[in-house]
Amino acid sequence: MSARRTSMLGALLSTLGPISMSIYTPAMPELVQAFGTTESMIKLTLSVYFGGFSIAQLIAGPMSDAFGRKTATLAFVGINLLGSLVCAFAPSVEWLLAGRLIQGIGASVGITVARAVVRDQFTGVEASRIMNLIGIMLAIGPAIAPTLGGLALAAFGWQAIFFLLIGFGLLVAGAVTAFMRETSVPDRSRARPSKLLAAYAELILDRRFLAGTMVLGGSIGTLYAQATMLPFILIERVGMTPTAFGIGMLMQTIPFFLGSVCLRLVSLRLGGEGSVRAGLLSLGLAGALAALSVQLIEPSYLSIMVPVAFLSFGIAFLTPHMTTTVLRPFPHIAGSASAMMGFIQMGSGFLGGFAAAMIGVPVLAFGIIIPVMTLTAIIGYYLFQHVARQAVLAEAAAGE
Repeated sequence: MSARRTSMLGALLSTLGPISMSIYTPAMPELVQAFGTTESMIKLTLSVYFGGFSIAQLIAGPMSDAFGRKTATLAFVGINLLGSLVCAFAPSVEWLLAGRLIQGIGASVGITVARAVVRDQFTGVEASRIMNLIGIMLAIGPAIAPTLGGLALAAFGWQAIFFLLIGFGLLVAGAVTAFMRETSVPDRSRARPSKLLAAYAELILDRRFLAGTMVLGGSIGTLYAQATMLPFILIERVGMTPTAFGIGMLMQTIPFFLGSVCLRLVSLRLGGEGSVRAGLLSLGLAGALAALSVQLIEPSYLSIMVPVAFLSFGIAFLTPHMTTTVLRPFPHIAGSASAMMGFIQMGSGFLGGFAAAMIGVPVLAFGIIIPVMTLTAIIGYYLFQHVARQAVLAEAAAGE
């Protein structure tokens, strides 16, 4: 496929997971009343989504290696549609939990296959530029999703949100059917447990892969972790309406969009490593602001969302180069490598959300979890650089 088609399909697939999550967040406080349940139980609907998304990636990636990117994508998008139907007609919170789990399992294929398709066809600077373009377009979907969710909630009730997700799932399935071309050579032996375990063992034993995914997990994972906190901070503590919350989330996604555009303009001047360092600087500032704001300032929209804005801007800068660099050594198991990367990212978000639930006070959790995760990303990068230098020295010694 051309770079443009790859970028467009990659962006559409990548948004499947974030939109399935973010369009739903404005309704979380109302769902407590709708199902006559507790705040903790509604937060659990996000946790089971994260869990299903994270674990299913470990299956979706190898399935795309074994049966082809297109076949695996259509199968998992069908699962996502089933989950949306269950949620839309859920008679109880238990059914809602089941539907969210199924949604997460189905959505797991999106980002996994999007990255694998890029790796199948492109490497180096071209791959980073495509990932950057995917990032620019990726900002649009999650940007408007909470707004659409808030408007649908106000106009038609919470079920309308899941009908929107059904429509989006059908759009993704139609686009994949019409425009996606197979980019890998399917090898059904990769679906065997022994081959699957061997692929993941190769990844886990690679120190550069682990350090690189630590960077991505500590950065991108914050987006998923804070999704469990922001609705309850901004709606219940700050006093925003669900519709205002949905519109207010533009302050998360507009900086991501701006960061992606700025990176495209300065990437040749900064280089890959320079763009990652700039992104980490923005992440470090976000973590410091989050920690200080909850201690020194009464929570307000700006005191919470300014750190989130710096966080989103930094993630846009560091993600393209780190993703392509981490995946580069694994063309033979690109689907599995992309899946493990996604599992670590979502797993980080899940652990962050779980830790926030254990803390119990959303504002306090925000001021602890976000700084810890951004610090993890910074440490991961320095470990990544250290391992890379060791590899270069080892190769030089072997050459002598």
